[in-house]
Amino acid sequence: MASKNSDFIDIKGLLHQYISKWYYFVISVIVCCALGYAFIKIKQPQYAVQANLLIAQDGGDPMMANPLDALFGSQGYVEDEIFVVSSHTVYADVAKKLGIYTEYLRHDGLFKKVLEYPNPAFSLSVPENIMDTLSMGMKFTVSVDKGSNKADIKGKFRKHTVVNEKGVTLPATVQTPIGPVTIAKTDYFPTDEDQTYTINLSGYDDAAESLAEDVNVEIASKKSNVIALSMKTTNTDYGKAVLNEIIAQYNERGILQKNNQGLLTDNFLDSRISLLATELDKTETSLQKYKQEKGIINIEYEAKYQSEKKGKVEESYIMAQTELELMRMTLSFLSDKKNKYEQIPVTFNDETVGDAVKNLNALNIQRLELMESAHPNNDALLRLERRIDITRDNFMGMLQSAINQQQVRVNDLQKEINAANGTMTSMPEVERDLRNFYRQQQVQQQLYLFLLQRREENSMLLANAVPKGQVIDQAYTLSRPLGMSKMVIMFLALMLGMCIPPILLYIRRVFHNRFETRQDVERITDVPILGEMCTDHSGEKIVVASDATSSSAELFRLMRSNLMFVLNDANDKVVLLTSSTSGEGKSFISINLAASLALLKKRVLLVGMDIRNPRLSEYLDIHPRFGLTQYLASSDMALQDIIVKAPEVDDLDVIVAGPVPPNPAELLLSDKVDRLFAQLRTMYDFIIVDTAPIGLVSDTFTLNRIADASIYVCRANYTSLSDLSILNDIFEQARLKKLSVVINGTATNKTYGYGKKKARTSSK
Repeated sequence: MASKNSDFIDIKGLLHQYISKWYYFVISVIVCCALGYAFIKIKQPQYAVQANLLIAQDGGDPMMANPLDALFGSQGYVEDEIFVVSSHTVYADVAKKLGIYTEYLRHDGLFKKVLEYPNPAFSLSVPENIMDTLSMGMKFTVSVDKGSNKADIKGKFRKHTVVNEKGVTLPATVQTPIGPVTIAKTDYFPTDEDQTYTINLSGYDDAAESLAEDVNVEIASKKSNVIALSMKTTNTDYGKAVLNEIIAQYNERGILQKNNQGLLTDNFLDSRISLLATELDKTETSLQKYKQEKGIINIEYEAKYQSEKKGKVEESYIMAQTELELMRMTLSFLSDKKNKYEQIPVTFNDETVGDAVKNLNALNIQRLELMESAHPNNDALLRLERRIDITRDNFMGMLQSAINQQQVRVNDLQKEINAANGTMTSMPEVERDLRNFYRQQQVQQQLYLFLLQRREENSMLLANAVPKGQVIDQAYTLSRPLGMSKMVIMFLALMLGMCIPPILLYIRRVFHNRFETRQDVERITDVPILGEMCTDHSGEKIVVASDATSSSAELFRLMRSNLMFVLNDANDKVVLLTSSTSGEGKSFISINLAASLALLKKRVLLVGMDIRNPRLSEYLDIHPRFGLTQYLASSDMALQDIIVKAPEVDDLDVIVAGPVPPNPAELLLSDKVDRLFAQLRTMYDFIIVDTAPIGLVSDTFTLNRIADASIYVCRANYTSLSDLSILNDIFEQARLKKLSVVINGTATNKTYGYGKKKARTSSK
C-alpha cells in the first residue's frame, strides 16, 4: 500500500489552519501597517533630476570638417565623451566649486535627516592645504538649544570620537587629527527651535567618488550624439546645481583643451609649411635638371613620335628583307641548269631588275614558240639560245650586284630599328622617373595648400572657441517623486501583513516534525481513523457520563459508534490501545472509551497491560492489593482477586498492571495470558487493553494474538511524522489486527452530533 505522504499541498487544510490562526493575521497586518506608516514618515521623497547635452562632432562649423581632421584630434566620439563627462577630475572640480565636499544634514525626528543646500544653517571651514591632502573624512554632530549660542560638538574620525566639546560658543574652532576646524552659524540658522545637525567632511576625491555613484551618464539614443545626465536626490536644488556644474566643468575643460590643442596645432602647421616650401622647391629644381639631361619636353609627345618612327622603319625593313630574299631565290633558280630556259616566276620592286626579268622571260617565251615549228638544230633557234644564255649571264651578274646593294639597305634599316628600340626601351624608365617627380611634387603641393588652409581654419577656431557640448536641457526636476506613493506603500504593507502569517505557518508546517490536524494524518497514513479527541480543559479523568454533554463526551460517543462498526463480529471483544510513546493520551482514551461502552449497559473490562510503566491505577486513583503481573506470576491467585470496580462508572471493571516485573516480555508471552483472556471473553462484552507504546517496546505486538482490534493513539503537535510513517509499515504488514487511529489533541473547530455542541480543541 503506497503512502499518502507526498509533496501535495492540502489547500483546504491550509485555509482551515489559517482561519484558526486569525489573530496572527491581525497582529501581522497591524505591525506591517505600522512599519509602513513609519517608513512613510521617515523616508524622504526622491526626485529625478535630468539634463541633456549635445556633443558636437568637430567643435566648430560642420561645413569646415575635413576627412583628415582625425589626424589633429578634432573629431570626438560620444562614447569617449561619456568618460570625460563622468571623469574623476570633472567630479572633483564640481565638488570643489560647489563646496559639496561638506554635507549638512538637519535632524528631523529620530531617524530622518534632511540635506540642506544651498543655504545650510552651519558653515564648516578647513584650511585649503588640508583639503588638498585629506584622504579620510570626518563626521561632526552639532547640537544647539533654542535661542542659545552654545553648542555641543562631537567629532568622529575613523569611527573613533576625537572631539567632544560641551557648551562651546559659536563660532568655535576645534582641534582634530586633520587640523583645526571652524564651525559657525550662517544667516540661515533658525533660532526658534532646538537644532541638531550632522556635518560630513570629506576630501575632494571622496566627494568625486560619491558623485560617481549618484550621477548616471549615458547615451540618450544609439542614433544620436546626445548625452543624458541624471541623478536621484531628496534636494532638487542640489541635484540641479550638480548637473549644471558638471556640464559647465566639462565645457570649460573642453574649451581649455581645445585652445591648448589649437596653439600646438598652429605651431605644428607653421613648422610643416616652412619645411614643405623648401622640399617643394628642391623637387621642382630636380625635375627641371632631369628634363634637360634627357632632352625631353613632353614625354607623351616623345613616346608617340618614337613609336610612329619605329613602325615605319620596321615596315621598310620587312619590304627590303622580302625583296632581298626574292633576289636570292631568283639567283638560286637561275643557277640551276634545269631552269636554264624556264620562266622566272617573281616580280621585283626594283625597276632595273624587274625590266631584266621581263626581257629574259620574253626571250624564253620566244624560244618556246620557235621550238614548236623548228628543228632543234635550227640556226635561228641556236642563235636565240645563245642570246638567252648571254642575257641570263648578264642578268645573274646584275642580280648579284642588286643583292649586295639590297643587303646594305636591309642592314641600315636594322640599325634604325635597333636605335628606335633603344629609345623606346628607355622611355618607361624616363616616364617612371618623371612620374615620381610629378607625384612627389603633387603630394607636396597638395599638402602645402592643405596646411595653409588648416592654418587659417585653426586661427578662426582660436578666435571663436565654443564649447564642445551644447546644452539642450539645463538641469530640471521631474514633477513626480520617484518610488511608490503613500497609498501604494500602505497597500503593500497590508498585503505583506496578510502574506507573512501564511508563509510562516506553511514553513512551520513543512519543517515542523509534528502533525497538527486530522488532514495531516490522512495525508501521511492509510490507516483508518476511528475518531479524534480535543484537549479537555475540565481536569476530570473520566469525562464520559450518561448526562454529559461536553465536547469530549460527544467525541467519545462518536468514537464508540465507529468502534462498533469495527467489532462487527459477535466474538470481537478485545481491543488493544497503544501509541508511539508516553504522553500521547493513550490511558485517557482507554479509560473514557471503556466508560463510553459501559454506558450502553454492557459489561466492560479495562485491563492495564503497560506493565513496564503502569499508570492506570494512578490515573484512576485506585490502588488494589493485587495486579495483573502478580496474577500472571502466581499459580494460586484467583481472577476475582485482581478485578476491581471503576469509580464513578457502572458496569466497568478494571485490572491494573501491578508492580513492574523483572521479566515483562516473558510474562506477556506466557500461556496464562491466553487462558486469562479466554476466560475474560466469557465474562465481559468488551475488553479494553491499555498496552505499552509500540515505539519503545514490542510488548503490544506479542499481545496481538489475544486481540480482535487495535487502536493507535496519536497526539497533535506531539506525535512525530516519522512515527506515523512507521504506522504505515505496521498496517501493511498486518502486525496488529484491525488497526485504526484515534487522534488526540486536535486543533480544529468541528460540529459533532446534531450540531448542538462544538468541541473546541487545542494543541495542548
